[in-house]
Amino acid sequence: MSGAPFVVVIGPPGVGKSTIARGLADRLGRRLVDTDTLVEEREGRAIADVFVEDGEDYFRRAEESAVLDSLTEDGIVLALGGGAPMIPAVGEALTGHRVLFLDVGIADAARRIGFDKSRPLLSVNPRQAWIRTMDERRPTYERLARWQVDTAGQDVDAVLAQALARIEEDA
Repeated sequence: MSGAPFVVVIGPPGVGKSTIARGLADRLGRRLVDTDTLVEEREGRAIADVFVEDGEDYFRRAEESAVLDSLTEDGIVLALGGGAPMIPAVGEALTGHRVLFLDVGIADAARRIGFDKSRPLLSVNPRQAWIRTMDERRPTYERLARWQVDTAGQDVDAVLAQALARIEEDA
């Protein structure tokens, strides 16, 4: 598929999408695009502020625009926000792309992100919200994924090694 990312990284909050995408980009000699960062740059403020000031619907429209624009960029490693694949237009646009789903359980997610207030959807009863959100999103993540790596109990290098092995097997 020309005019498309080399790989798109998806998964829940706390799985390390940005970190793993950055590592893949470095090791593959490709440019990283993180749509959360892109939304913040376009909006001139943090995602948490977008949620508070304009609401989730506004944020999702900004996120959709950032993802759809990025999906036309050739050869990049693209990291999506956890909810982006749930946007109907994004889920549809991801079909046929080389998608890596990074999976994680609640225990590892809690250790990694600490369920702080910078994650608006997890600010009230964060553990329960994370579990409910993941239960809703998992079928979509799995449907869109060409590859899946379980990050539970693994460090960044181990996850990167598995992701690269899967990508290289498919090359």
